[in-house]
Amino acid sequence: MSLPTRLAAIDLGSNSFRLEIGQLSHGAFERTEYIKESVRQGAGMDSERNLTDAAMQAGWDCLARFGERLAGFKPAQVRAVATQTLREARNRNYFLERAVQVLGFPIDVISGREEARLIYKGVSHLLPPSPERRLVVDIGGRSTELILGEQHTPRVLESFRVGSIAWSTRYFPDGQWRRKAFETAEVAAKAVLEGAIEAYGPTKWDVAYGSAGTVSAVSEALLAGGWPEGVVTPEGLDWLRERLIAAESADSTKVAGLREDRKAIIAGGLSVTRALFSLLGISRMHPTAGGLRHGLICQMHGSREDASDLRAKTVDRLATKFNVDKTHGARVGAVATTLLTHLLPAKVEDAIRPERKLKWAAQLHEIGSHISHSDYHKHGAYILQNADAMGFSLDELHRLSVLVLGHRGKLRKIEEELALPELRAQLVALRVAVILCHARRDPQPDCVWVQSSKSALTLFCTRAWATEFPQSAYLLREEALAWQKTPWPLEFVEV
Repeated sequence: MSLPTRLAAIDLGSNSFRLEIGQLSHGAFERTEYIKESVRQGAGMDSERNLTDAAMQAGWDCLARFGERLAGFKPAQVRAVATQTLREARNRNYFLERAVQVLGFPIDVISGREEARLIYKGVSHLLPPSPERRLVVDIGGRSTELILGEQHTPRVLESFRVGSIAWSTRYFPDGQWRRKAFETAEVAAKAVLEGAIEAYGPTKWDVAYGSAGTVSAVSEALLAGGWPEGVVTPEGLDWLRERLIAAESADSTKVAGLREDRKAIIAGGLSVTRALFSLLGISRMHPTAGGLRHGLICQMHGSREDASDLRAKTVDRLATKFNVDKTHGARVGAVATTLLTHLLPAKVEDAIRPERKLKWAAQLHEIGSHISHSDYHKHGAYILQNADAMGFSLDELHRLSVLVLGHRGKLRKIEEELALPELRAQLVALRVAVILCHARRDPQPDCVWVQSSKSALTLFCTRAWATEFPQSAYLLREEALAWQKTPWPLEFVEV
């Protein structure tokens, strides 16, 4: 199946929402339209880390305009992601529910490291081929991503909670640009970023690149001030800081090249930039046009299986890191996915994705066993809920963590999640598969199966099998009893 010609990427950043639209021509992406709106959602969180009504409304209004522009696009042609502000916001689900409706397409909240991976993907594809070791820096509104890589391959990725909006709000709250405030902001940024010194020091890279917002704004101001084009230096940063201090405030500044929408947050962004230059020994940084949304487009432009392959590698890496029994995980996964095909028979093609995700959950269901034997499912769920897993959105990680948490024990702890039919079917299949494989050997095929109806689930086994494996049959009866305590009863029948 060929990829669609038109592609669109949406970046819900802390400072701006951006929409990039383009067409594939002779294997390359050509921009046809770019829309950027300074939503400043990162500045719209209260002390409880909830987005304010005004911040949410601004976001919804912007996405409604984007949605109108994307009329006629198919789901496979559009990818929308949200970053640090929605990673932090406690009421993000409330915001996203309406945001998806007005946009008309799913929105994934991605982890900091996944954001870093996509940023590097976008930057590297817009740079000429080179054997150089690259440092890529993206200073956003509420987070800063650092990546080391070569060619199109990222080697080291990290995301830090420091950015232009966060630092401007905290250290320049009144819009006044005082020397002492700059000094304090820079020291505070260094305190957050100092963990990067060892991994990202000057011996680890050859050329430094700055992606997106802050570095772009600084570069434009320096160019307008007579500094060389295409490079940011410590001397240029010193000059710009002095110009801002001389202007005294955002309202009164007349720094040429500094866009109006950047004035309110330039002081925080500049402080973070100076801190990075000092900590990492950067003498020259080259602004680049590539960024997160270009990484999204590259991923859509590439093979449809790229994201799935990356997630499969991530699952394998996690299984290796936590010393999971991979043979047993594969065994449980094979049984669980076979059971799931009986629970989702009407949409065999649509079941491919649920089956793949169920298999990943099966591979990782014992990931917490090295911490605790009795409560390993709880620890496993915590690991997955908080992992920086390449290729996965935060919602996908949450779904995996729910499956791992719910694969054993009482169901009451995840009853709210069970309202989702797909997840409920996955969990039934996983719990039964874990029981059938409890002796860590392959169960007899075709002796246990499940059927689904509108009102109930039925779990069948042969009488001969129940007689031969009384412990397994007992555990299945207990499983049926557990589901009887939920709104979705499971009946156990011997035939």
